[in-house]
Amino acid sequence: MFHSTGGTRRFPTRRQRRAGWLACLVVGGLLALAALVQASSASRALVLTLDDSINPATRDYVERGIRQAESMGASLLVVELDTPGGQVESMRRLAQSILVSEVPVAIYVTPSGARAASAGTYLLYASPIAAMAPGTHLGSATPVTLGDTTGENANGEAMHRKMVEDAVATIRGYAQRHGRNADWAEQAVREAANLGAREALDRNVIDLVATDLDDLLAQLDGRRVTLEDGTRTLSTEGIEVVRELPDWRTSLLSFIANPTIAYGLLLIGFYGLVFELASPGTIVPGVVGAISLLLGLFAFQVLSIDLAGLGLVLLGLVMIVGEAFLPSFGALGVGGIAAFVIGSILLMEEANSAVAWPLIGGTALVAAGFLLWGVIRLMGVRRRLPLTGREELIGAEAVALGDFAAGRGKVLLHGERWRARGEARIHKGDKLRVTALDGLTVSVEPTGVARPPTSN
Repeated sequence: MFHSTGGTRRFPTRRQRRAGWLACLVVGGLLALAALVQASSASRALVLTLDDSINPATRDYVERGIRQAESMGASLLVVELDTPGGQVESMRRLAQSILVSEVPVAIYVTPSGARAASAGTYLLYASPIAAMAPGTHLGSATPVTLGDTTGENANGEAMHRKMVEDAVATIRGYAQRHGRNADWAEQAVREAANLGAREALDRNVIDLVATDLDDLLAQLDGRRVTLEDGTRTLSTEGIEVVRELPDWRTSLLSFIANPTIAYGLLLIGFYGLVFELASPGTIVPGVVGAISLLLGLFAFQVLSIDLAGLGLVLLGLVMIVGEAFLPSFGALGVGGIAAFVIGSILLMEEANSAVAWPLIGGTALVAAGFLLWGVIRLMGVRRRLPLTGREELIGAEAVALGDFAAGRGKVLLHGERWRARGEARIHKGDKLRVTALDGLTVSVEPTGVARPPTSN
């Protein structure tokens, strides 16, 4: 047994323990809050890389980057740009997102040798900050479409003029919004003019020339920019740079959204399903065809297309295949090829993309070759003698089984004994040709070749 040798030991009361716990919670909360405030006070710049054409996939990538920059409280969004151009609809939607962004957007054409051609020029003008690296250029902003009929007829000239005037009004609006050279912007649209980085800076087309990202951020420190909600002064000294590269989703969508790829997927999908229906149980063509068809239709869904053009393409393919199953001496096939070519032109013109003409022409030529082969086969079949049935007996060879008496006798025809009649003298073993059929009696005539005599 143990005994206490000192005074009575006192333990903290329940109230004291609660007070201690509360004090720990308060101190911990204050420390966490201080850490959050310190973290939030750190200025950050989100950097995106757009080195592809302007299409629905790249537009989605930049728009998601804008939303991410806003949610993380970034002070600046930098888009490193190198593009040959792209689709008008995607460019317009992306420009609208840049104009209403709560975070200042800087379009930076880099690295040296990069370009902001066509749609890229519009994005430069739409952004609050336009910068270029030495050795880069911009321009060639004239809108074009596949099947442009400029100069061919009055309707073509009127359509081209409307497109150009709309593009001029759009880019001049961007220029006036940010106080840039609107006259040269119009020249880039009407005359497809181009400028290098230094010339663009001298002519007030862009805001600055920077050798790299660090130089860009250094030059932006203290710069005032105009946003949708007012003017803001940038503070980029010691700013934290956060890069957000395109993910696999963007790369896949960008690949599929290419009109040429989408068009090819549509063709592969259609013919894959046709092959599977023609040879049930093959499995692989059906699976590949179904996946390709769905991917192609998805791509055309995100592209700006004419549904009438898509319908004509599908109708043309159905008619071309139908020619093989419902021979019409080329009527279905020729109509299908015409519908396919016209639909392809409408489809790609609305997509506003330079789809390779060889793909359309090559597919049409393959379909025409298939049609020609089918018609030739059909004509050959129609000229061929029947191989079965009543008609096949006419012209068939037979052998006399005995001498004919009174013009009648028996013949061996296709391994069977038939009653026969003939006007000429016919002897046993004579080779005969069937000239007519009356019930179960055939009419025959000698072929002029007799069998050698045989002993009984």
